[in-house]
Amino acid sequence: MPTVGLSKIIYSKMKRILFLLLITTNLVNAQNLDSLFVNANNLYKAGNFEGAIKEYETIESNKLVSVELYYNLGNSYYKLNKVGPSIYYYEKALHLDPSNEDVKNNLVFAKRLALDNIEELPKTVFQKLNKNYLQKLSYNQWAIVVITFSVLGSLFFLLFYFAEIPSKKRFYFVSSILSFILLLASLFISYNQYNTSKTNNLAIVFAEETEIRNAPTLNSEIVFKLHEGTKVIVLDAVDNWKKVKIKDGKLGWIIAEDIKILSNF
Repeated sequence: MPTVGLSKIIYSKMKRILFLLLITTNLVNAQNLDSLFVNANNLYKAGNFEGAIKEYETIESNKLVSVELYYNLGNSYYKLNKVGPSIYYYEKALHLDPSNEDVKNNLVFAKRLALDNIEELPKTVFQKLNKNYLQKLSYNQWAIVVITFSVLGSLFFLLFYFAEIPSKKRFYFVSSILSFILLLASLFISYNQYNTSKTNNLAIVFAEETEIRNAPTLNSEIVFKLHEGTKVIVLDAVDNWKKVKIKDGKLGWIIAEDIKILSNF
C-alpha cells in the first residue's frame, strides 16, 4: 500500500512539472515571436525588405497570423515590386478584417501594378448590396451580431413579461419582436457569408504570365492568358491543374503552381 501511495505522489508531481514546462515553453515561444515581429519591423524601417519578409514568414509558419502581420508582409512585397505576393497578403489581411481602410487603400495601389484589366460582370441589386455593405463584416463578425440580437431579444421579452405599465409592455414587446427579426436576418447573412467564403475558393496568380487552357492538358487550346496579381476563383482540380473563373465570367484550366490559394489559413 505505501508503494502505491508513493507512485501516486510521484505521478502527481510529474504532471505538475510537465505542466510548468509546457507553460514556460509557450511563454518563451511567444516572447521569441514578439521579438521576431519587432525585429522584422525594424528591418522594414531600415529598408531591408527581404530580411523583414523572412522574419514575418517565420511568424506566419508558427500559425500566429494577424491583420498586422499580413499587412506588413503585403507592404514589404510591394516595396520589392512583387505584385502577386503583395496583393495576396493584402487580400488575406482583408479576410481577417474586411473594414480595414489601410489595407484596402494599399490593395488599390498594388492592383494598379497588375497588368490584367478585367471588366466585372454586371451585378444584381442583391449582389451590389452584399458587396458594398454586407461584406464589410466577416462571417465571424456577423456571428457576433447574431449573438447580440439574440441577447437583446431575450432581454426585451423578459422586460415585457415583468412590465406592468401597458405602454412599456407594448414597447418591450415590439422591441423583442424587432430584435428576433433582426436576429433571423443576421443569421441568414452570417450563414450566406460563411457559405460564400467556403465555396468561393479564391486564389492569386503568382506567375508573371500564365496560359489558361480549355482542358487540363498542355496540348489543349489556350483560351486566354493571365498575369501576376490577378484574382481568380478556383472551381475544380485535376492532378496538377486547377479550373478557374475570372470576374468577367471566363473559365479555363491553369497549372496549379502558377496560383496561390487565399483560403488556406
